Amino acid sequence: MARARTGEAIRTSLRTKAAVSRLMSFVAEAERKGDLGEWRRGRAVLGYIEGRRVIDLAAESDVTRGSVNRWLQWYDATGIEGLKTLKAAGPSPKLQTDQRSQLAELVEAGPIAAGYQSGVWTGPMIKDLIADRFGVEYHVQYVPQLLDQLGFSVQRPRKRLARADAEQQRTWMRVKFPAIKKS
Repeated sequence: MARARTGEAIRTSLRTKAAVSRLMSFVAEAERKGDLGEWRRGRAVLGYIEGRRVIDLAAESDVTRGSVNRWLQWYDATGIEGLKTLKAAGPSPKLQTDQRSQLAELVEAGPIAAGYQSGVWTGPMIKDLIADRFGVEYHVQYVPQLLDQLGFSVQRPRKRLARADAEQQRTWMRVKFPAIKKS
């Protein structure tokens, strides 16, 4: 990657007619999308290429000179990609890909196969399972999100009376309940 000459923030290869045309298209697209950040960064870089001073561009954009200089550095380093609004990547996952697949297999096998007494998984049980097997601590409120990423969903068992007559329940659902619902 070539560097700009002393006193210039942007190298000449990014000042060509084609590069300026791409930059203008970027600004127009940002305006169409309604992305104020991209639009402002693109306009500032265009203004600099047209020969305007950084301090004037900063005042026009209502930002500091440091921000404009940073935008110029980003454009010089990576072109238009440096001006795009990106979502932060966030922290790297605590469990590796193979550990996630092992966890999915353990959850699929059930809690009894994993050595628990209950036949139904709970968040704290899975949190303990992850800590025991992989040495990784998660907050119990994050466990449902982790399971969702693995393709599982929250299931709640239906409550049924142990001594209830199943035939009477079906009759009530077919006949009596619709009559109550209508009134």
